Amino acid sequence: MAITSPDRVAARSLDDSMALDPARPLYVTHARGPLTVAVVSIAWLRGRDETDRATIAARHLSDEENRQAAQLRLVKRRLEWLAGRLAIKHSVCAYQRRHAGTSVRPRDITVGVVPDGLRAGKPVVDARVEVGLSHSADFAVAVCGPRAVGIDVERSRQVPPPLAELLTRAPEIAADPRLGGVGAMPLPLRWACKEAVLKHFGFGLRVDSREVRLTQWWPDGRFAWRAGPELRRHAPAADGSRFDSWAREVDGYALALVWQ
Repeated sequence: MAITSPDRVAARSLDDSMALDPARPLYVTHARGPLTVAVVSIAWLRGRDETDRATIAARHLSDEENRQAAQLRLVKRRLEWLAGRLAIKHSVCAYQRRHAGTSVRPRDITVGVVPDGLRAGKPVVDARVEVGLSHSADFAVAVCGPRAVGIDVERSRQVPPPLAELLTRAPEIAADPRLGGVGAMPLPLRWACKEAVLKHFGFGLRVDSREVRLTQWWPDGRFAWRAGPELRRHAPAADGSRFDSWAREVDGYALALVWQ
């Protein structure tokens, strides 16, 4: 059994196009932006036997990537790694097919990471595009675009008390959710927004999440944020008004995207 590439999808708004279905091995959508998002079901991979997973890996991964996967001892980590690579590769292939008219096999997309520094671990590919990646529970979600992108996905569940305190005591967040805006956002969604912003710059949690100050959230999913002084020091262009930022709950998960 193998994951196959989906048919071309028309560009739509993110609200219309996003779906997270654990029974669906691969889902790719093009959203206005332009962005291409690919979702790989870790739950589906988990339900395959070793032979099926080896067949999928052999079809989509390079020989070097298969060697890297073999070095991962924990099954959970190996599944997340495979799902992440598949999501990135399919997002890039679908983006190239739509925007450049070129057909590239997933196996021919080389995925790497920034090796060191403040952006260590940020995914990169051997194509003139930018990519982002996030995992949570049953899904790996990748995004591809012409410029830097950030994505975070979090399963919607009760957050630990210390994180809940951090997310509810920020001075710019209204205490009464009836007032709307950021105060109406579920806590996992607030966290996803902060991570998506930091991932956009490649920093992840190497920069304090409090450096991303959420200021507004609109019914269509757009959200606004301000960069704190440390974030601006590391990324002088970090002005939230210059970015497209979107966050919604989708099929039991909090999903946030930031792009230019």
